[in-house]
Amino acid sequence: MALQRLGTGIGWRPEIADAVERMPGIDWVEVVAENTCPGHLPDSLRRLRERGVTVVPHGVSLGLGGADRPDEDRLAALAERATALGAPLVTEHIAFVRAGGPRTSSPVLEAGHLLPVPRTRDALDVLCENVRIAQAALPVPLAVENIAALVSWPGEEMTEGQFLYDLVDRTGVRLLIDVANLHTNHVNRGEDPAEALAELPVEAIAYVHVAGGFERDGVWHDSHAHPVPPAVLDILTGLASRTAPPGVLLERDDNFPEPAELERELAAVRTAVAAGGAVAGGPWEPAPAAPAAEVPDATRQRVGLAQTAVLSSLVAGTPVPEGFDRVRMGVQARALASKRADVVAKLAPELPEILGAGYRAAFVAYALERPMTGGYRRDALEFAGYLLRAGQPGDGASRRRLEEWWLERAGRTPRRSLARRVLQRRG
Repeated sequence: MALQRLGTGIGWRPEIADAVERMPGIDWVEVVAENTCPGHLPDSLRRLRERGVTVVPHGVSLGLGGADRPDEDRLAALAERATALGAPLVTEHIAFVRAGGPRTSSPVLEAGHLLPVPRTRDALDVLCENVRIAQAALPVPLAVENIAALVSWPGEEMTEGQFLYDLVDRTGVRLLIDVANLHTNHVNRGEDPAEALAELPVEAIAYVHVAGGFERDGVWHDSHAHPVPPAVLDILTGLASRTAPPGVLLERDDNFPEPAELERELAAVRTAVAAGGAVAGGPWEPAPAAPAAEVPDATRQRVGLAQTAVLSSLVAGTPVPEGFDRVRMGVQARALASKRADVVAKLAPELPEILGAGYRAAFVAYALERPMTGGYRRDALEFAGYLLRAGQPGDGASRRRLEEWWLERAGRTPRRSLARRVLQRRG
């Protein structure tokens, strides 16, 4: 199926919904699929759709690069959102987000964020089959995104461009190319963006992401909360010199500037694309993918064991697997813990209010050795229970407020029973 040309867009977020509605020249928007409810779309999204603005759902939780086959319920939810939004395609990531389970004889661990898959033949085999499963379950074409990474897997067998080329060749999947992530991988892993672009099957590109970040101690953090730097715009121009991207989208997830600043960033994106000078070709039709043999369970097990060891070291404090950069793995572990702290703070704003300036340090210390086991709301409750068992916070009034908050949200168990269970053993 040929895809429509999308034009210039912006990531829709509730914090900037009104500004996006008023922005001139917005052809389309992208929404985080897991943050939308098909039967209860925000009024802003509904109005945009009524004006003819295309809305694309962008998934973050499938974990197509994980060792297990995609979860049927998550696929059904993504398909439901694509239908509800009238989307021409859906997008996800080339990443794993959880590991463990029966295949590895270990508990399931959640990363709470996107982690890179090894560029090996085993990992590619698993990814290709998972992509095919997803394609068969979705009502519209799928595009998958390259991700930013702080660490490199030892023993990789392909470059990113080769990995993506083989993925497209074997599955016919489309690509969502994030030029900010190419810049991140240049700084963090020494990978040349020009070489990656030269190896990419650019004809398969569905659209492009552009975003900002920041550098600290030689590590680039893909924050989506800072202005787009010139280096990222230069990569966009390089890509646009090879092909006119069907769509380009500005991502911003936090620290939102004034609408005028967002409009200036969009103008810079348009200028960077125009500077590339490529002329749009005809729509790309993927060649039919050849039938593929089912991936042996032994292959999935090898991938699963490796990913579980990595994720356990990042979220549960187990030793770093051999061959990985221990310093970078520490940076990645703290980054995951910090992202968990950010999400929990948004879902449970009372926690940073109660704990004040000590919230982030306390949560990061908790998260570095205690993996998330059931989503962010449960994470918030378990964090509060952890503090209360330790007799924290030290201020009595704050501790009573935290205990009251926890008791109101901890479920149907009678409050006194809950209090005894959580508070009977402190320290």
